[in-house]
Amino acid sequence: MMETTLILSGLGIAAATLASILWSIVFPKRRIWPPQRYTAITPILVWVPTFSLFGVLILLGVLGWGILVLPNWLRFGVGIPLILFGNFVVWTEVAHFGLAQTGGAKGTLRTTGMYRYSRNPQYMADMAIVGGWMILTSSPSALTVGTAAILVLIAAPFAEESWLKELYGSEFEEYRASTRRFL
Repeated sequence: MMETTLILSGLGIAAATLASILWSIVFPKRRIWPPQRYTAITPILVWVPTFSLFGVLILLGVLGWGILVLPNWLRFGVGIPLILFGNFVVWTEVAHFGLAQTGGAKGTLRTTGMYRYSRNPQYMADMAIVGGWMILTSSPSALTVGTAAILVLIAAPFAEESWLKELYGSEFEEYRASTRRFL
Protein backbone atom coordinates (compact mmCIF):
# COMPACT_ATOMS: atom_id res chain seq x y z
CA MET A 1 0.00 0.00 0.00
CA MET A 2 2.75 2.45 0.94
CA GLU A 3 4.73 1.57 -2.16
CA THR A 4 1.70 2.10 -4.40
CA THR A 5 1.08 5.49 -2.77
CA LEU A 6 4.71 6.45 -3.33
CA ILE A 7 4.62 5.33 -6.97
CA LEU A 8 1.43 7.31 -7.62
CA SER A 9 2.85 10.35 -5.81
CA GLY A 10 6.09 10.20 -7.79
CA LEU A 11 4.30 9.76 -11.11
CA GLY A 12 1.89 12.55 -10.18
CA ILE A 13 4.73 14.97 -9.39
CA ALA A 14 6.53 14.01 -12.60
CA ALA A 15 3.34 14.35 -14.68
CA ALA A 16 2.48 17.77 -13.23
CA THR A 17 6.05 18.98 -13.75
CA LEU A 18 6.16 17.64 -17.30
CA ALA A 19 2.81 19.26 -18.06
CA SER A 20 4.08 22.65 -16.86
CA ILE A 21 7.24 22.24 -18.95
CA LEU A 22 5.29 21.24 -22.07
CA TRP A 23 2.96 24.21 -21.51
CA SER A 24 6.02 26.44 -21.32
CA ILE A 25 7.43 25.02 -24.56
CA VAL A 26 4.15 25.50 -26.45
CA PHE A 27 3.32 28.89 -24.89
CA PRO A 28 6.66 30.57 -24.10
CA LYS A 29 5.04 33.98 -23.48
CA ARG A 30 2.84 32.39 -20.78
CA ARG A 31 5.47 30.00 -19.51
CA ILE A 32 5.50 28.35 -16.11
CA TRP A 33 9.16 27.28 -16.34
CA PRO A 34 11.37 29.24 -16.04
CA PRO A 35 9.16 31.47 -13.90
CA GLN A 36 7.97 34.75 -15.39
CA ARG A 37 8.93 36.54 -12.18
CA TYR A 38 11.06 35.22 -9.37
CA THR A 39 9.22 35.93 -6.10
CA ALA A 40 9.43 34.74 -2.51
CA ILE A 41 7.17 31.78 -3.32
CA THR A 42 9.17 30.64 -6.37
CA PRO A 43 11.68 28.54 -4.39
CA ILE A 44 8.81 26.67 -2.76
CA LEU A 45 7.17 25.99 -6.13
CA VAL A 46 10.48 24.81 -7.61
CA TRP A 47 12.21 22.95 -4.81
CA VAL A 48 9.31 21.22 -3.00
CA PRO A 49 8.33 19.13 -6.07
CA THR A 50 11.98 18.55 -6.98
CA PHE A 51 13.04 17.30 -3.56
CA SER A 52 9.76 15.43 -3.13
CA LEU A 53 10.36 13.50 -6.34
CA PHE A 54 13.93 12.68 -5.31
CA GLY A 55 12.64 11.66 -1.86
CA VAL A 56 10.07 9.33 -3.40
CA LEU A 57 12.80 7.78 -5.55
CA ILE A 58 14.99 7.21 -2.51
CA LEU A 59 12.17 5.54 -0.58
CA LEU A 60 11.12 3.39 -3.54
CA GLY A 61 14.72 2.30 -4.06
CA VAL A 62 15.06 1.28 -0.42
CA LEU A 63 11.69 -0.51 -0.37
CA GLY A 64 12.40 -2.41 -3.59
CA TRP A 65 16.13 -2.91 -3.01
CA GLY A 66 17.51 -5.72 -5.19
CA ILE A 67 14.21 -7.06 -6.56
CA LEU A 68 15.49 -6.90 -10.14
CA VAL A 69 18.37 -9.25 -10.76
CA LEU A 70 21.33 -7.17 -11.88
CA PRO A 71 24.97 -8.17 -11.46
CA ASN A 72 26.73 -6.53 -8.53
CA TRP A 73 29.44 -5.09 -10.78
CA LEU A 74 26.72 -3.14 -12.57
CA ARG A 75 24.83 -2.11 -9.45
CA PHE A 76 27.83 -1.00 -7.46
CA GLY A 77 30.42 -0.40 -10.20
CA VAL A 78 28.16 1.77 -12.38
CA GLY A 79 25.32 2.89 -10.10
CA ILE A 80 27.45 4.39 -7.32
CA PRO A 81 29.86 6.27 -9.65
CA LEU A 82 26.91 7.77 -11.55
CA ILE A 83 25.37 8.98 -8.29
CA LEU A 84 28.67 10.40 -7.01
CA PHE A 85 29.64 12.07 -10.29
CA GLY A 86 26.13 13.48 -10.76
CA ASN A 87 26.14 14.98 -7.27
CA PHE A 88 29.59 16.46 -7.79
CA VAL A 89 28.50 18.20 -11.00
CA VAL A 90 25.15 19.41 -9.66
CA TRP A 91 26.49 20.84 -6.44
CA THR A 92 29.58 22.35 -8.07
CA GLU A 93 27.35 24.25 -10.51
CA VAL A 94 24.82 25.19 -7.81
CA ALA A 95 27.75 26.68 -5.88
CA HIS A 96 28.58 28.84 -8.92
CA PHE A 97 24.98 29.88 -9.63
CA GLY A 98 23.40 29.84 -6.20
CA LEU A 99 20.06 28.21 -5.46
CA ALA A 100 18.04 31.18 -6.69
CA GLN A 101 19.47 31.20 -10.22
CA THR A 102 19.42 27.40 -10.34
CA GLY A 103 15.74 27.68 -9.42
CA GLY A 104 14.86 30.09 -12.24
CA ALA A 105 15.98 33.54 -11.07
CA LYS A 106 17.62 35.80 -13.64
CA GLY A 107 21.39 35.95 -13.45
CA THR A 108 24.36 35.69 -15.73
CA LEU A 109 24.83 33.37 -18.68
CA ARG A 110 27.25 30.69 -17.55
CA THR A 111 29.47 29.26 -20.30
CA THR A 112 32.40 28.05 -18.19
CA GLY A 113 32.90 25.07 -15.91
CA MET A 114 30.79 22.13 -17.02
CA TYR A 115 28.82 24.54 -19.22
CA ARG A 116 31.77 24.49 -21.65
CA TYR A 117 30.76 20.94 -22.59
CA SER A 118 26.98 21.02 -22.31
CA ARG A 119 24.32 23.71 -22.11
CA ASN A 120 22.59 21.59 -19.47
CA PRO A 121 25.14 19.87 -17.25
CA GLN A 122 22.93 20.10 -14.16
CA TYR A 123 20.07 18.29 -15.88
CA MET A 124 22.48 15.70 -17.22
CA ALA A 125 23.96 15.26 -13.75
CA ASP A 126 20.46 14.85 -12.29
CA MET A 127 19.79 12.18 -14.93
CA ALA A 128 23.02 10.44 -13.88
CA ILE A 129 21.94 10.52 -10.23
CA VAL A 130 18.49 9.12 -11.02
CA GLY A 131 19.88 6.51 -13.42
CA GLY A 132 22.57 5.52 -10.96
CA TRP A 133 19.98 5.13 -8.21
CA MET A 134 17.77 2.99 -10.47
CA ILE A 135 20.74 0.73 -11.25
CA LEU A 136 22.06 0.58 -7.68
CA THR A 137 18.73 -0.24 -6.06
CA SER A 138 17.50 -2.62 -8.77
CA SER A 139 13.98 -1.62 -7.75
CA PRO A 140 11.17 -1.92 -10.31
CA SER A 141 9.26 0.90 -8.60
CA ALA A 142 12.29 3.20 -8.61
CA LEU A 143 12.80 2.29 -12.27
CA THR A 144 9.23 3.32 -13.09
CA VAL A 145 9.27 6.65 -11.28
CA GLY A 146 12.91 7.29 -12.22
CA THR A 147 12.08 6.92 -15.91
CA ALA A 148 9.33 9.53 -15.52
CA ALA A 149 11.78 11.84 -13.72
CA ILE A 150 14.33 11.47 -16.51
CA LEU A 151 11.67 12.41 -19.09
CA VAL A 152 11.06 15.62 -17.12
CA LEU A 153 14.80 16.34 -17.05
CA ILE A 154 15.07 15.79 -20.81
CA ALA A 155 12.15 18.13 -21.54
CA ALA A 156 13.11 20.98 -19.18
CA PRO A 157 15.89 22.53 -21.31
CA PHE A 158 13.51 22.94 -24.23
CA ALA A 159 11.35 25.25 -22.09
CA GLU A 160 14.36 27.35 -21.12
CA GLU A 161 15.84 28.09 -24.54
CA SER A 162 13.45 30.87 -25.59
CA TRP A 163 13.83 32.49 -22.15
CA LEU A 164 17.62 32.38 -22.42
CA LYS A 165 17.46 33.87 -25.91
CA GLU A 166 15.21 36.63 -24.60
CA LEU A 167 17.56 37.38 -21.68
CA TYR A 168 20.95 37.09 -23.36
CA GLY A 169 20.24 37.60 -27.07
CA SER A 170 23.20 37.07 -29.40
CA GLU A 171 25.46 35.99 -26.53
CA PHE A 172 23.17 32.99 -25.95
CA GLU A 173 22.80 32.33 -29.69
CA GLU A 174 26.60 32.12 -30.07
CA TYR A 175 26.85 29.85 -27.06
CA ARG A 176 24.00 27.66 -28.33
CA ALA A 177 25.66 27.35 -31.74
CA SER A 178 28.97 26.22 -30.23
CA THR A 179 27.83 24.02 -27.32
CA ARG A 180 25.62 20.94 -27.41
CA ARG A 181 22.41 20.76 -25.40
CA PHE A 182 23.45 17.42 -23.96
CA LEU A 183 26.69 15.50 -24.39
